Amino acid sequence: MEELPSAGYYQHWVMFKFHDQGGSTSVKEELMGKIKRGYKFIVKIALLLLIVCFAGSSLGDNGDEDLLRQAKQVFSPLPQVMSSDKNPITPEKIKLGKILLYETRISVDGTVSCVRCHPIGLYAADGLKKSIGNNCKVNPRNAPTLFNAAGQISAHWIGNRADVEDQAKQSVIGPPSFGMQSYEAAEKRLKEIKGYMDLFKKAFPGDNEPVKVDNFAKAVGAFERTLVTPSPFDIFLKGKKGVLKENEKRGLKTFIETGCTACHSGTYVGGQMYQKFGIVEPYWKYTKSEEIDEGRFLVTKNESDKYVFKVPGIRNVSKTSPYFHDGSVDKLEDAVLIMGKVQLGSSLTRLQIEDIVAFLKSLTGKIPEDALKIPLLPLRE
Repeated sequence: MEELPSAGYYQHWVMFKFHDQGGSTSVKEELMGKIKRGYKFIVKIALLLLIVCFAGSSLGDNGDEDLLRQAKQVFSPLPQVMSSDKNPITPEKIKLGKILLYETRISVDGTVSCVRCHPIGLYAADGLKKSIGNNCKVNPRNAPTLFNAAGQISAHWIGNRADVEDQAKQSVIGPPSFGMQSYEAAEKRLKEIKGYMDLFKKAFPGDNEPVKVDNFAKAVGAFERTLVTPSPFDIFLKGKKGVLKENEKRGLKTFIETGCTACHSGTYVGGQMYQKFGIVEPYWKYTKSEEIDEGRFLVTKNESDKYVFKVPGIRNVSKTSPYFHDGSVDKLEDAVLIMGKVQLGSSLTRLQIEDIVAFLKSLTGKIPEDALKIPLLPLRE
């Protein structure tokens, strides 16, 4: 705000006008009266503006506090690790699991590892509509990110893997994945790589035969349970309201008020339930999917599970396109629009979509530094 002229300035101006008008006392008094009234009016306006500014700030603070209170009822910050009673995390397991994540020699053609479909530098998703496995086989669905996945209800879009350990184990014999004929064949290959023996012994000291697929799965799972990516939204949930920009706060408010949190809630902003994709209208009407996927029906054979999928956790969602189970949608804005149509029966406005996308970008977290370092793999001899 510009500095207001001082009273002295006006007095000098009055004296100038007084002499200019011939020095009349009545003129001087008239001018001084006008100036005093004008100066008082300017001061009043300045004070009013200050009051409005402070009031607006106070109202903004109250609004942020209300939004934070609402958000805490729906979401919670990420844990440091996603622990498991069935698979306690140890430094030795984590070290071995990280190495095994890059191991291609236990795939049928020697080309497939976990990071083929889940490259860490791409936020642990490969950016393809559907991942390519051994001998260029196409996987049936889009590869979800490994980040923050271990805390979810299950693995895979249709929930046909109990957890990340089960997913790691079954991928070894999955026809479009590693494609090995049997677990025994995979174990034989691991044992042929002499450098693994010591690593497995340290990770599983109580096991007489530590080099086996079950322990492969536990080690990979232990590493994946450390892949937590805290974001600005976690800082907000811990009480630092100023960390989110205004459009991100509007987006959070819209995300809550439009009903997105009916499915996308909790620590992982999803990942805790199954839901039909296309509650209001068929999803393929908007995604233009090449094939219609019947979802969990393929697992349960229950008619009620047709077109039902695991609700994905959407942390880091702005980094993991393309979207949906078949990777049919490239842009996040389009994905939000479609979700409004087929899940909520709502035609979201352009501003609502922009704000929701801004909020979703606040869910982008920091990749653990150690995870970004590619390990050396053991030698065969």
